[in-house]
Amino acid sequence: MLVSLSKLVSKSTSLISEQVDVLLPYLSQENSWQMRETALKCLHLLFVKEGCCSPVNMHVIKAVFSILHELELPSVMHCGALQILHKIFLLTLPNLPSFEKLEFDHLLAILENAAQSPIMSKCLAALRILTDISSKLWARKNSESFAVYSSPLPLRVISLVMAQLRSLVKQLPDPCQTSSRIFHEIKSLLKLILQLVGEHPDLGATVLGEIGSFIKYFGTPNENVLASKHIASSEVLDFEGDMYQAFRSKLLSHIHRFVATCLQILNEAGAITTNVFDKVQLLVKHLHHGRIFDCFTRTIYSLLLHSRLFGILIEHPFKQELATLEHACKMLSERDNWHSYKAGIYATNQGAWITATFIFAELMSRVQSESCYCWFKSLVQFSHSEAKLWLSPLAKQGSFLEGSVGTNELLSFLKDNFGELGQDAAGNDDVPNYRDVLVGAYKNVCSSIETLERVIISRKAFCFQRWFFSLRAKLLGAVGEILEVLDTSKQETFSIIIEVQNSALTNIKCLEKFTQFSCRLNRLAKEFNLINSSFIGMDCESLKIIARLALSCSLLAFSAGFPHFFPNLPAYKYLRTCVREHSQQSNLSSMLLQDLLSRLLHIDHEVSMDLCKLLDNGGCPTKCSHLQSGNYILKSGHEVKDILDIIRYAVSTVMHLQIETNRIQNEAIISHVTKNGVELLLEISRKWLQIPFQMPKQFFNTSTDSRNQSQITVSSGLHLSLNLCLQLRNASPELSLGLTKLYCVLYSRVSFQKQSHGERNNEEMESQCQPWESEEIVEMNEKLFQYVTECAKKTTSYGKRFRDDDMNDDQMVYEFVCFEPNAKGQGFSSCVLDVSHFPVGCYRVEWYSCCIDNEGSYWSVLPLNSRPVFTVQESLFV
Repeated sequence: MLVSLSKLVSKSTSLISEQVDVLLPYLSQENSWQMRETALKCLHLLFVKEGCCSPVNMHVIKAVFSILHELELPSVMHCGALQILHKIFLLTLPNLPSFEKLEFDHLLAILENAAQSPIMSKCLAALRILTDISSKLWARKNSESFAVYSSPLPLRVISLVMAQLRSLVKQLPDPCQTSSRIFHEIKSLLKLILQLVGEHPDLGATVLGEIGSFIKYFGTPNENVLASKHIASSEVLDFEGDMYQAFRSKLLSHIHRFVATCLQILNEAGAITTNVFDKVQLLVKHLHHGRIFDCFTRTIYSLLLHSRLFGILIEHPFKQELATLEHACKMLSERDNWHSYKAGIYATNQGAWITATFIFAELMSRVQSESCYCWFKSLVQFSHSEAKLWLSPLAKQGSFLEGSVGTNELLSFLKDNFGELGQDAAGNDDVPNYRDVLVGAYKNVCSSIETLERVIISRKAFCFQRWFFSLRAKLLGAVGEILEVLDTSKQETFSIIIEVQNSALTNIKCLEKFTQFSCRLNRLAKEFNLINSSFIGMDCESLKIIARLALSCSLLAFSAGFPHFFPNLPAYKYLRTCVREHSQQSNLSSMLLQDLLSRLLHIDHEVSMDLCKLLDNGGCPTKCSHLQSGNYILKSGHEVKDILDIIRYAVSTVMHLQIETNRIQNEAIISHVTKNGVELLLEISRKWLQIPFQMPKQFFNTSTDSRNQSQITVSSGLHLSLNLCLQLRNASPELSLGLTKLYCVLYSRVSFQKQSHGERNNEEMESQCQPWESEEIVEMNEKLFQYVTECAKKTTSYGKRFRDDDMNDDQMVYEFVCFEPNAKGQGFSSCVLDVSHFPVGCYRVEWYSCCIDNEGSYWSVLPLNSRPVFTVQESLFV
């Protein structure tokens, strides 16, 4: 009856308090434990299952806590009581009744005792309550009366969790049985620590120190460990046997992910300190000294120290790379190819390019199939170029290979691949010749793309990879061309030229080149946005890496566009006309500022305000849409600190230069702006080249093939009618169900005509998988985004049709289409393209699409199938 009544009452919030009062007497010791268990189940139903939000008084809390006092009661009752208390704390914490000191002491003592229970369900329930108290209640009432222990409560909870973790791994699993339960419990314990670190970032160093001690305890079961005052002889682990190798590796993999996540939390909180770095170094040192750990584990832990989060805290980055290489070399010598590949991937994520080159080069020599060989060769080519870029700033310190310690194989690899950098820089105090390094890197990336093209499996399986390589090549090529103009060997001559009295034309030509670079880089920043929003479900770390690349492109575009921030330049109007040849807008300064501002508003308020001052109207950018882009919004942290420092330098320099030009006569302004702008751009380029580059994890995911070989014909002078089906590929059922709208823009030009049917087929086979190589990918996606925004505002109608003329009188026809996706990710619609003016011949139809999910986010969808081709035939009627 109590259960049935409680189920009825749970539907009516107003009656819950009365029902709780009815149930409490049944919890008293005078009743049988079966009756008390029933009453507890009813309370569990009200508070846990139904999520009762009714206020509670101290009488309720004390009555439930009384269950925990009686150790003879079944453990299931203790767990139920703890779950009820946890829900009460979560739901009513802001209005929780105030505690007297003795009451709170008593409460914490009971929870601490439960947290040390050998029954893990009871232990976790108690630890979750303590964690929430530490995270929320402690922050709200951090008073003297709450200081029950010698250390603050969060530290005490961390200590309890770590004690349980040590106790848990002592339960050596039977290697013939699954250990999934233990690892589930380990993940639950580590998750609680991450919650505490998120609420108390100042505890990060302490947590990492505890993890380091655990690894030492776990990896060195010998006399040294027994001598520790924290560990008794009964706690010594016997993990040295090979039969437990799988358990060791899996456990340390979980801890590795925990440490990486912990560092990310500290980074977002701005809590990466020297102390944190020292604790990670000590943690890695403990692992390297443990005699039972395998080479793969040693390698991935060593790679933690390559993180961009530590930046300048790493005093000798090349020496750190050498230490990692030694572990990788041993791992490869054991022929552990799969783990070596995983370590190589992680090395690219961390920006350890020498290690990645070494691993991929060795694996390339071992694979049998042509497709795998091409895959690894492309990785080697790319990693080698990035390693040279990373080493270039270090090369000015002299031959960094001198005195290097390692195996003969390792030293031979280093000298063969990177020895010339140290030799070229030995005894040379000048700035490294970044231009030549960039040219080499650009060629290597292009070679990587060509290598992937030779893979005999479906080339569409490498859409992201080739697009990403293409963007990297464009970026390196653009910066290389800038340095060609700003070549340090030509600066002396250039300085003489700009001082000549009648050098206005020379200066204008120079500024025009910088305008072109600025437009290219601004477009490239938008392409990075596009690739970020074209792969739904991309992992957060990949989104962040690509967002940082977009930010750096925006920075370079701003720096190269410096002439456009000086409207008093005599050539200002001419430069604005030049912009129209490379962009749809003529106001380049506004476009550059708006783009950089949109990326900085959530990162750096001060520099955002400075950028607002540079805008023509002196105001901040306005939101053009309520739609939320699928692009990741960067947050402040150490991983963007180096870019932000360069941005602050660039913005402050431009603002200072603006003040200077106001005091200079008109005829001298252009020389002054050109000279200082060139110096700014040169310095920005050098600083940018020293920013470590990381590969997004998404690069190592692939997609499948899709083709459509149907032929379409239309008579001359008529419109082309198309029945369309848009099918999402590689989409999970959950994603397909989460989409609310699909949109598409289809367009064609007279210039898209093919000369022959054979040429059409050959060219389609070559280009169908490379939509990112289209010169219109950014512009057409912007048109699509604008159309979707208008549709959302109900300012336009679906199926809107357009015909535009460009500057070359090449007429383009395009139409927007909306689809209603079904559960399979399919959408059906139709459209009509006005091709009545197209001459007889074969033409391709380009198309781009997007989707809106149920959270209102806008995502671009990459076209994976071949571009439709239609044929305009002679009309049958005269």
